[in-house]
Amino acid sequence: MNVDDLKRRAAREAATHTRSGMVIGLGHGSTAAHAVEKIGELLATGTIAGVFAVPCSEAVADHATRLGIPLTTLAHHPIIDLTIDGADEVDPQLRLIKGGGGALLREKIVAQASRREIIVVDVGKMSSRLGSNHCLPIEIARFGWTSQIHYIEELGAKVALRRDGHGEPIMTDQHNFLVDADFGPIDDPSALAARLSARAGILAHGLFIDLVTDLIVASPDGLRHVTAQRTARPASGAHGRELR
Repeated sequence: MNVDDLKRRAAREAATHTRSGMVIGLGHGSTAAHAVEKIGELLATGTIAGVFAVPCSEAVADHATRLGIPLTTLAHHPIIDLTIDGADEVDPQLRLIKGGGGALLREKIVAQASRREIIVVDVGKMSSRLGSNHCLPIEIARFGWTSQIHYIEELGAKVALRRDGHGEPIMTDQHNFLVDADFGPIDDPSALAARLSARAGILAHGLFIDLVTDLIVASPDGLRHVTAQRTARPASGAHGRELR
C-alpha cells in the first residue's frame, strides 16, 4: 500500500466520526481532501444529514460545493463540532507543524474554534522532535515583511519567502505572504510559539499546540487512533450556535 492509499484510508476513517446536525471544519490539503470526499458520500447516501461545513481555503470550498456539502461560515456558526485536517509533522505530545499547503491562518482559526480536532497522517509524518523533518511555515503581513524575516532569523532559523514557479511571492487566501523557517529540531515548541505569536506582523505560525483531540495514523500495519488526554472543550449547543 503506497503513502496516498494510507492517507486515504485514514482520512475516510476520520470522516466516519461525522454525525447528523454537526458543523464540521474541512481541512486543506491532499489528506483532508479524502475526508471531504467521504463526507460527500455520506451525505449523498443519506447516512448523515443536516451537516454544514466551514472550509479552510477557497480550494476546499470549491471541492465541497462540487460534492454537495452545504457550506457555512464562522460568523453563523462560531463553534465547530468536528474538524478533520492533516499535518506536516507530529510529535509524541500531539503537537503539530502545519501550513505546508499554504492555508495556515485559516486552518488555525478553524482549529481554535473546534470542539474536536482530528488530525490524519501517514506514519512517515511522525517525529520525535518537531522541526526534524519539516520547516515551520509562518504567515506574515505583506507590510514590513522583511522585518518579520529578520526577526525570525534572530530566533535562529534560516528563512525563505515562499515563491511560485515564476519567482513571485505566493499569497494566501488572506493575501498574506508565507515564509518557511528552518529551525532544525525545536527544543521547546511552546516557547517558540509564544515568541512568534507575540510579534506584530506574524499573523500565524505552523506550531499547533494543545489543539489536537484525536490523531489517526495510517501505516502498513493498519490504523492507530490516539486520543489526547486533555479537558474536553465546551459543548457547542445545537448546530454549534451557542457561544461560551
